[in-house]
Amino acid sequence: MTGVSDLPFRRAASKLGAPYVATEMVACEMFARGRADVVRRAAVGDGLPLMVVQLVGREARWLAKGAKMAEAAGAHIIDINMGCPAKEVTGALSGSALMRDLDLAEALISAAVDATTRPVTLKMRLGWDDASRNAPELAARAEQAGVKAITVHGRTRQQFYKGAADWRAVRKVKQATNLPVIVNGDVIDLATARDALAQSGADAIMIGRGAYGRPWIAALLDRALHTGEAIVEPDGTERLDIILAHFRDSLCFYGDELGLKIFRKHLGWYVENAPVLPDADARRAAKSHLCRMNSPREVESGLTALWLQSACG
Repeated sequence: MTGVSDLPFRRAASKLGAPYVATEMVACEMFARGRADVVRRAAVGDGLPLMVVQLVGREARWLAKGAKMAEAAGAHIIDINMGCPAKEVTGALSGSALMRDLDLAEALISAAVDATTRPVTLKMRLGWDDASRNAPELAARAEQAGVKAITVHGRTRQQFYKGAADWRAVRKVKQATNLPVIVNGDVIDLATARDALAQSGADAIMIGRGAYGRPWIAALLDRALHTGEAIVEPDGTERLDIILAHFRDSLCFYGDELGLKIFRKHLGWYVENAPVLPDADARRAAKSHLCRMNSPREVESGLTALWLQSACG
């Protein structure tokens, strides 16, 4: 979710009722050294119901420093990422690469736990590859080291995002620990949320890519799972209001030039999910048109015109 779950996106999701939102992945060493873009990723903001900073790193001293800084910045929970499959992360022996060295992984977890008074949680995959699905062992070690909850993406690192998430395999992690276990991967709607929980035996779900262009989805799923009600996603007018508020917050947070540049990915996802557009060709054309605009005023006017024209057409 790097480049996606920034503070404006998290604020949008929280305002819509999401009970839990986590920062983008924050590289501990660069965070401690004060690199501006990394510090910005760790921004917790005001008014969020639960402030979670997600850290990544490969050296105990930097995990400890990152955890201390995150707590000082206002984090309620420190999350350690040992699940990211990106080559630039695993090539630096971080993220899911740590599942190839459980001794080092445990040492990093202990360093973070010892450095903060906040609860520390852990995100992982099933393992590095199918020959080493060691998530249950890492979860057991993490519990002994003081971790308070585990999130498992139902794929190995070598799968990246190919194939389907193996929710059943997450059940072995649940059986290996007394901690709350959160299942992640391919949860996009109420049906997949229920299936993921039933097959994994997990206590909760975490949504990643399923929230692209849908910052409301976590709140809707949370409500539906607790009440049994059907999900009703926002209509066209409601979505336009959400998009414009998110866009303005991005401009305020980053400044107009960078804010517009960063928001384009969100703009594309909002358009791809737009109920006011009749088909894929219309969505593709609208996305291309809007993402070529170079001023905030153009984008706002273009979005409003698109929504109103489509709603009336």
